[in-house]
Amino acid sequence: MMESFMKKAYEKMPNLPGIYKNLKSGSYLARKKINGKEYSESFKTLRQARQWRHSFGGFNSGDPVKVKSTSLNKVWLTMQREHFPTLATSTKAIWHRRYEPWKSIEHLPMDKITPSLVTKWVYELVEYYKSEFYQSSGRGKAGRCNLNNELNMFVTIFNWYKESEEFEKEALHLTNPIRKKHKKLGFVKPVPEKKMQISLDHALIFFEYLKPLYRSVAMMQFFTAGRISEVAGMQWSNMDLENKRLIIRETVTWDPSHKTFLELKPFPKNKEARVCYLSEEMVQILKERKAFQLPANNYVFHVEGKPLNYCTIQLHYRAAQRKGKLPYSGTHILRHGMAKLARKVGGLDAVLAMTGHKDIKLADHYSKCTEDDQKEVSMRIFEKIREASAESGTTEELAENVFKLSDYASKA
Repeated sequence: MMESFMKKAYEKMPNLPGIYKNLKSGSYLARKKINGKEYSESFKTLRQARQWRHSFGGFNSGDPVKVKSTSLNKVWLTMQREHFPTLATSTKAIWHRRYEPWKSIEHLPMDKITPSLVTKWVYELVEYYKSEFYQSSGRGKAGRCNLNNELNMFVTIFNWYKESEEFEKEALHLTNPIRKKHKKLGFVKPVPEKKMQISLDHALIFFEYLKPLYRSVAMMQFFTAGRISEVAGMQWSNMDLENKRLIIRETVTWDPSHKTFLELKPFPKNKEARVCYLSEEMVQILKERKAFQLPANNYVFHVEGKPLNYCTIQLHYRAAQRKGKLPYSGTHILRHGMAKLARKVGGLDAVLAMTGHKDIKLADHYSKCTEDDQKEVSMRIFEKIREASAESGTTEELAENVFKLSDYASKA
């Protein structure tokens, strides 16, 4: 039937196999048989039809184009080349560490990394981290608790892969293989409790046990709710004592291995400078630091003109935490502590104003409720209950209705 229709509607072009001219419209039909399957396409000109016959490889314009998927390893390497220059040195080091477990399947094309494959990958890793070999490796509290960071790392890679123009055709129809269940399956053991929000009382004790230079550093970090890299990178050119204004702009980058000074970056972690109000306490700190200002040296905090090393800051912070018998570790506790204090004063908007976060989820994370908050709220509630009971004369009745466990045990 098809051949009969072709004879009526088309004229075969002489000396041009597989090309026909439409007798009514004047267009050209090109036909080609590949591996037993016949393909055809219409063109306005004879030249286009001949070109199609010469170059066509086996699909019609309406068929889905099958593009070979790139391996995870190549996507990762391309991401390092194109995206990593925009990242902080510390972030790059963290990402390399979190990618490490994915090397076992990095040879696979992205379209072959399916939810079921990720499930198998998670099971194998959890089995390893729960093994006697790993547990006896002496990692203690630093041992593996879950695979959340590693799973988030793949999500980051996949999202970049989808947005990259280089891979847009092959990634167009792919969906992220990471599912909610994978984080549940990736559980190894509970995360050890770690206090991150230093209280105001503890912060004052902490300052007392620090040497003068590092006390000034810590107090400035607390008062600005800043990152330690921002305080270490503070420049005199960004200080306006007269108008009580401070611009947090430059930040220090430290070598991830030796924790020594690497470079001064012209912008903070989120690449946006922020302005802080200088309180009287902060102005006093800066006035004291003026005595240590050196010619042609713009650093507010330095040791004989040299920028601070993170390892030295850590050393002094740890010593003060130990001497003060404080249940905290690290340098980020001051940023978290001020975020918590800001939330008590003015809610999440106050946290955003102090920390410079743009994401309210991060602000909530930094200032989230803790066991101490629950205790404080509980004490207030029961104080109200006692006051109400006293006013209504039901205090004694409430006391009579409370069972003593010792009495209950003797009767049993």
